[in-house]
Amino acid sequence: MKRIVLLLAALYVPAAGAAYKCVDEKGVTHIGDTEPAGCANVMMYEVSRSGAVIRSIEPTPTPEQLKVKLEEAERRKEAERVAGEQKRKDLALLSSFSNEREFDVARDRNIEPITGRINNSKDRIKAIDKRVAEVEDEMEFYKAGKGKTAKTREAPATLVNELQRLRTEKETLEKANVASAREIEQLKAKFDADKKRWLALKANPGKLPEPPKAEVAGTLIPGAAGIAKCGDKVYECQAGQSYTCKVAGKASYRVNCVVERK
Repeated sequence: MKRIVLLLAALYVPAAGAAYKCVDEKGVTHIGDTEPAGCANVMMYEVSRSGAVIRSIEPTPTPEQLKVKLEEAERRKEAERVAGEQKRKDLALLSSFSNEREFDVARDRNIEPITGRINNSKDRIKAIDKRVAEVEDEMEFYKAGKGKTAKTREAPATLVNELQRLRTEKETLEKANVASAREIEQLKAKFDADKKRWLALKANPGKLPEPPKAEVAGTLIPGAAGIAKCGDKVYECQAGQSYTCKVAGKASYRVNCVVERK
């Protein structure tokens, strides 16, 4: 029992004789049996009597430094998430298409019902225009006083209400057609980007290349349907894409273009 106690005591001797050492911001070396005050803001080392480093002790971060570390950790986490999501998309892309032609077929198949919707709306707008002309003619009949009494009369409320309803319907249809045309452009851009990505993946079998990078720009991207936040600014962009955000004085990081829900 006595031998065991002596052995434990011997093992503890180096730690008991350990010292703390650092080089401060001015290049001055501090050393002591306890943590020197001059080591508060720099890396400090616990060393044995022989000078061997036992452990490293990082300085307590300031609130600003802690914020930077947390932001960096968040960016790293987001980058890993984006990379994982891109890998999943790449594998899905490779398993969904076997040749370039299939992208065009899939694109046209998705665009066809939207085009049909636009054509139906255009036909309805023509019918509305015809009916509007008829209603306006009837209303002119009353305004011109062409009735038996030859006096100007107010048009019936039914005609006024119908005219307003027709104009509102036409406006709604026209807005819908603009949105549908934008949707077609988005689909074309998506399938074009997917085809390019697929070709890049096929050119590097067994290795997934880095996803294409794009800088966040302040101009509207054709077919924009989402937003990307870079620093304190918000940009319109292609929904579902990733971009590189560069803020002065800070490291660049990836941001996603997302659809803002109201």
